[in-house]
Amino acid sequence: MNKEKENFRCGYIALIGRPNVGKSTLMNYVLGQKISITSHRPQTTRHRILGIKTTDTAQMVYVDTPGIHDNEKKAMNRYMNRTAGSSFKDVDVIVLLVDAMRWTEEDDLVIKRLQHVKTPVVLAVNKVDLLKKKEDLFPFIEKIQSKFSFKDIIPVSAMKGDNIEAFEKVIFNYLPESEAFYDEDQITDRSSRFMAAEIIREKLTRNLTQELPYNLTVEIEKFTNDGKVLDIAAVIWVERDNQKAIIIGKGGAKLKDMGTKARIDMEKMFEQKVFLQLWVKVKSGWSDDERALNSLGYIDDY
Repeated sequence: MNKEKENFRCGYIALIGRPNVGKSTLMNYVLGQKISITSHRPQTTRHRILGIKTTDTAQMVYVDTPGIHDNEKKAMNRYMNRTAGSSFKDVDVIVLLVDAMRWTEEDDLVIKRLQHVKTPVVLAVNKVDLLKKKEDLFPFIEKIQSKFSFKDIIPVSAMKGDNIEAFEKVIFNYLPESEAFYDEDQITDRSSRFMAAEIIREKLTRNLTQELPYNLTVEIEKFTNDGKVLDIAAVIWVERDNQKAIIIGKGGAKLKDMGTKARIDMEKMFEQKVFLQLWVKVKSGWSDDERALNSLGYIDDY
């Protein structure tokens, strides 16, 4: 695509913050469709994912990242923090997303990582739709301003879409004049195989309890398209036999239900009929094994 209009702008916007502040929800709302999977559980996002929005005046390339957190006990956690930290490089503006009226030690950790960054940083205060009194936000913002010199501060609701248009206008101002990097109809840099795996993982994350979602991953073993049906086979890897039993459920009912939900979402995304097969297998200790992570697609791509 050659968007060469006068004053056309194009650039990268990193969405950063601690886990579960709404980075993926914000990107999905801006794009008008789901690219990053979401759930109420922290650390749902594990990879760097680009979301591309092209208008007549700009191409905004959002970089959704894993939440920065202080737990680096496992190789998986270290991988996610490296991926999030790498997003500071080679972007035109950084958006730090925080929860309205809630500040944690992990927010302080993010601020610490920003101290030597020369890229403009915009503060987006999310979930303002949950505030009973909007005026309560002002002292909270003043407190955060004392921690870092933000170029702009804007309250938003990624879930409800409050103030998103104003947010995009702010971001536009930081983008350099440039022709578009991607085709006009491209919305992400990720493959269809990757998106299929993420949809399956989202259903697992949303429907499983306690710590199990953190001990599983999804690998696509088959992805073929005959023009009529998309044939997908995937393996859900867990670390212990009892985790396998929980996912499958009594008589395979739980796995079948999650598979049905994943297939419906895939048919919406890929706009065609999908035949989905799922298996659950055990790979002991995969989340703390660098070689196993690499084999399952957790590869530093920066």
